[in-house]
Amino acid sequence: MKAVIFEQYGDPEVLRYTDVPMPVLKRGEALVKVHAVALNGYDLMARAGRYKPNKGRFPHILGGDFGGEIVALDAEAKTDLPLGTRVTSWWVLPCGYCDQCISGHPNRCSRDYRYLGAHEPGAYAQYVKMPAHHLIPLPANVTYEDAAAFPNAFGTAWHMVVTRGNVRPGETVLVNSASSGVSMAAIQICKLIGARVLTTSSSDWKLERAKALGADALINYNTVDFVDEVLKLTQKRGVDCVIEHVGGDFLNKSLRCLTRGGRVVTAGGTKSYECTVQVNFIFHKELSIIGSNSATKLDLEAMMPMLDDGRLKTVIDRVFPLAEAAEAHRYLEAAKQFGKVLLTVEH
Repeated sequence: MKAVIFEQYGDPEVLRYTDVPMPVLKRGEALVKVHAVALNGYDLMARAGRYKPNKGRFPHILGGDFGGEIVALDAEAKTDLPLGTRVTSWWVLPCGYCDQCISGHPNRCSRDYRYLGAHEPGAYAQYVKMPAHHLIPLPANVTYEDAAAFPNAFGTAWHMVVTRGNVRPGETVLVNSASSGVSMAAIQICKLIGARVLTTSSSDWKLERAKALGADALINYNTVDFVDEVLKLTQKRGVDCVIEHVGGDFLNKSLRCLTRGGRVVTAGGTKSYECTVQVNFIFHKELSIIGSNSATKLDLEAMMPMLDDGRLKTVIDRVFPLAEAAEAHRYLEAAKQFGKVLLTVEH
C-alpha cells in the first residue's frame, strides 16, 4: 500500500510517500480503508522529535484521526459492525486492565497508554488497523472528511468542557486560541450548553471566524492584554472557566481571568510545557487547575448525533493529497489555518 513514512526525526522534508507492507491483523483487530486523515499538533511534535512516543522505531506512520470503511475483521473482532461500514475511531489505545481502565477512565491508563499515529503506526496510509471495538460508525450526514476532522478536536474539547470542566448554562467561559481544532469545537460545545463564550486569538480574521461559530466576545491578544480585556468584559468579575491548552505564560494569565471559585481546564502546552503561576491567586480565590487528557469513546459517541444533525460542525481549512503530507505539515506549522488540515487518500 501507499503511505507517508519518516525514518528519522526532523523537518517536514523527512516525510516520504512510498510503498510499505499492508498491516497484518492481530487478535480482535479491524482493517480500515482510509479515505481522509487529519493532521494534529502531536504529528508535528512526533515528527520533529520534540517528543518520541515511537521510541525511535522507524519507519513510522503518523495519523490518529481518519474516516474510512471496514474491509477486514479478525475472527475474534469484538464488533457488530459489518464489512463496508463507514467509520471513524477512538484513537486512544489503553491497556484495558489497569485500575484506571477498569474504573471507567481508560484515557488515564496507568500501565500502557498509547495512541494511534504516535505510539503505533497511524493513518497517513491507504489502510490502517485498529482494535475493532474502537470503531465508531458514521451517520448518513457525516462525510469521510468530517470523520477525520472530528475525533481529536471534538473529543478533547468535550472531555474538557463537559466531563472535566462541568460547564453549566449561564456560566461565562474563556476559550483560548480560537483557531485551534480543540478551541473551535469547545466554542460550539459551550454555546450548546448555554454558556457565554469569550475567546482569544492572534488575529482579527481568525476571531471573525470564531464569531461565526458562536463566540460572544473576541479578544486579539496581540493588540491588548487579554487579562485586562476579560476583566473589562465581565465588569471585573472574571470568568467561571477557562479552556486552555497553550501553556507557557497563558496558564498564569488564565488564572488571573477567573472569578472566585473558578477553574482552568488544561489539556496541553502547544506554546510551552514550562509554566509559572502565582500561587496567591489560587489559594486566595479558591481556584482550581484541572487536567484533562484526550477523551473516551463515550465522549465521541455522545457527540455523533449532534454532528449528524448539524448542531456541531467540523471546520476544515485545507485539504492536501496524501502525497503532499510534507507540504501540509509546513502549512500547519506556519499557523495560517483556521480549522483542521486534512489529507485525502486515493485508491
